[in-house]
Amino acid sequence: MCEPGAISIAVTGRADDYLGGNGIGYQRGYDFGVVISDTEPSVGGLLRSWRERRRLSQLQLASEAAVSTRHLSFVETGRSRPTREMVERLAGHLDVPLRERNELLLAAGYAPSYGQRDVDAPELRSVMDAFRILLDAHMPHPALVLDRCWDVVDRNAATDLLLDGCPPELLEPPVNAIRISLHPAGLAPRIRNLGQWRGHLLGQLRSRLDATGDPRLKALVDEVSAYPCHDAGVAARADVVIPLQLRVGTTELSFFSVTTSAMSATDVTIEELHIEAFYPADEATARAVLPG
Repeated sequence: MCEPGAISIAVTGRADDYLGGNGIGYQRGYDFGVVISDTEPSVGGLLRSWRERRRLSQLQLASEAAVSTRHLSFVETGRSRPTREMVERLAGHLDVPLRERNELLLAAGYAPSYGQRDVDAPELRSVMDAFRILLDAHMPHPALVLDRCWDVVDRNAATDLLLDGCPPELLEPPVNAIRISLHPAGLAPRIRNLGQWRGHLLGQLRSRLDATGDPRLKALVDEVSAYPCHDAGVAARADVVIPLQLRVGTTELSFFSVTTSAMSATDVTIEELHIEAFYPADEATARAVLPG
């Protein structure tokens, strides 16, 4: 079995193609097949990829992490195997998310440092309860708990106002907040400033994709970018914040959103969760969402 980052070579041929049984062979092109595959990403290659993603030179990263440029070069090229502490140090200076830090540790031959529990795991109960308190306290305004890919993990009852009229297929779990916002059968036809809001959401998606390199986000960006938008070229206005202007029945509501997350997370799941809370952007909306 190959070490992480090793190259596996499979050679097939006749036994009599080996000279003198000394283990040294020669290839006959008509009956040998050589298959070379890079079985696993190397920790050095992954670190180099993260350094380039952060637009840092080897010298800059080495200086920030207090390691020699020579040693960093050896790590990136596979000539030196980094210690667990070195992987963690470099990942910290590269602002690598916890999910991808685990991947770096695995590639270096170490066990992952960060747990990844289900949202209903007992260890996460206190954090999830706190999120639920925030959702309930935000009533009568909409608020959702979203994961890294904007899948809805939890939401308060006020979000029913936003989702009213969406087809059942878009409401099948996991509901994706970006997809349902921009899908032509979702909220998009009711968003009065669709070009603005679409640009805002795509900007958030691309920023997180750039920060994480998550292929799921790349797939989502590609999907929603292809959705039709009648005013896709509209530039953002000079508002203090970009509002979500949504038509509900005969009423036009206007919200801005605030994002909250647990900044000291050491669990992958918790690090990737955030609350998206919507607040009225004008007095008319504030009055319209009041109960009764």
